[in-house]
Amino acid sequence: MSLIQVSNLTFAYEGSHENIFENVSFQIDTNWRLGFVGRNGRGKTTFLNLLLGKYDYQGSISASVTFSYFPYSVEDKSILAIDAVEAMYPEYEYWKIQREMANLHLDDGVLYRPYDILSNGEQTKLQLAVLFSKENNFLLIDEPTNHLDIRGRELVSRYLRTKKGFILVSHDRAFLDGCVDHILSINKSDIQVCKGNFSTWMENKQRQDAFEQAENEKRKREISRLEETAREKAGWSDTAERRKLRSGPMEVDNVKGWRPLQGAKAKKSMARAKAIEQRQTAAIAEKSRLLKNIERSDALKIFQTPYHTKRLVELKDVSIAYGKEPVCGPVSFTVEQGDRIALQGANGSGKSSILKLICGQNIPYAGDFRRGSGLKISYVAQDASQLQGSLSELARESGIEESLLLAILAKLDVPKAQMERDLSSLSAGQKKKVLLAKSICEPAHLHIWDEPMNYIDVISRMQIEQLLVQFQPTLLFVEHDKTFCQNVATKIIEL
Repeated sequence: MSLIQVSNLTFAYEGSHENIFENVSFQIDTNWRLGFVGRNGRGKTTFLNLLLGKYDYQGSISASVTFSYFPYSVEDKSILAIDAVEAMYPEYEYWKIQREMANLHLDDGVLYRPYDILSNGEQTKLQLAVLFSKENNFLLIDEPTNHLDIRGRELVSRYLRTKKGFILVSHDRAFLDGCVDHILSINKSDIQVCKGNFSTWMENKQRQDAFEQAENEKRKREISRLEETAREKAGWSDTAERRKLRSGPMEVDNVKGWRPLQGAKAKKSMARAKAIEQRQTAAIAEKSRLLKNIERSDALKIFQTPYHTKRLVELKDVSIAYGKEPVCGPVSFTVEQGDRIALQGANGSGKSSILKLICGQNIPYAGDFRRGSGLKISYVAQDASQLQGSLSELARESGIEESLLLAILAKLDVPKAQMERDLSSLSAGQKKKVLLAKSICEPAHLHIWDEPMNYIDVISRMQIEQLLVQFQPTLLFVEHDKTFCQNVATKIIEL
């Protein structure tokens, strides 16, 4: 057992005027199974890169372990998977790779297939097998669930529960609950370490937020009362000061002799007013320390265009094949107004192909497929990596109001400075938020979202869940976040 000690860490990217981290200190145990959470753009991946020594920083990071990072970068994806393993880890031992692959239910026959024909899930599991074949390394695992189906996520979660000594970046609540014993959270004003899984951390956070909200209201009331009292005292003393030289009762001052009685009272009142002012200042200072870590979670709105019939889409015994390779089918279901349908199935079962078919893309199919005449669909693709250009250009090309798009992104905690940059420079999570915000703004009869929660932080996931439950738009989606599906879907279709 050893410690990773972070002391007074300060870091900003070159050319940036804003610090990602500022005077941050904490320590973590290398035996922990550590979940790493925080809103998009807060610096989770940046911190992992700092541990890897990729950037210069102020402060210190002290560790007696070697760090290894997931995902690996495989430059030539056409090579055999076994050669890709060697590229990832030249000192690998075959039997150790086999052992980890078996624990991940991955047949070692995949090692002798071209790496680029492996499914995304197979590539993820193979890379995890390589990662955990290393001994005496502290592992940095950056969002391994993005290309795993629900069953794959459950399997990997159980696998990680048997391991120790890693930091795991993930936004999947059920996944984190299944495999971590501590949470490292990047908050608005600091970084905190909490013992327990994600649910424990969230419960503690909600309790702390509620306490701070209550204390904030208490301080507001106290400040308001003190301000009113101060105004009254100040008004009385000003009046008394004007009157003290006029004729009236006199009193003896032991030091200065006779003086107006009103002057004595004014002096005492001014002293009381000063004391009230000091208390007010202290209350304001205390109030300023509250609410620093309460995440903004403003409610979102979505308004769909009503369609003229109840049924929007119908599939009956539809199957899809590319050439001689069957992808899915036969599948039958209908989409009616008010439905929120989750398509589920293993990686490669044709979920995305079904969505693309309904959206009007040229997908070869057999069976009976009907889509309502004039049906307007808003589509969010799985991949947001190609997003580029300015937000203004995106709004103009999509025929939506830029101000509305900006407002939604602000509610999703995308900083204004980020919105002014080229979209290609945004993080993966921020790009996905742009696509989701665009879809929310678009007038449509039906929303179709393909893995919308990939890279999206937990707080934003909860915002979008609330949006969908409150406004009940007609939605067809593919998503592997088990908690999200449970909270949102009115129907589940298994492929």
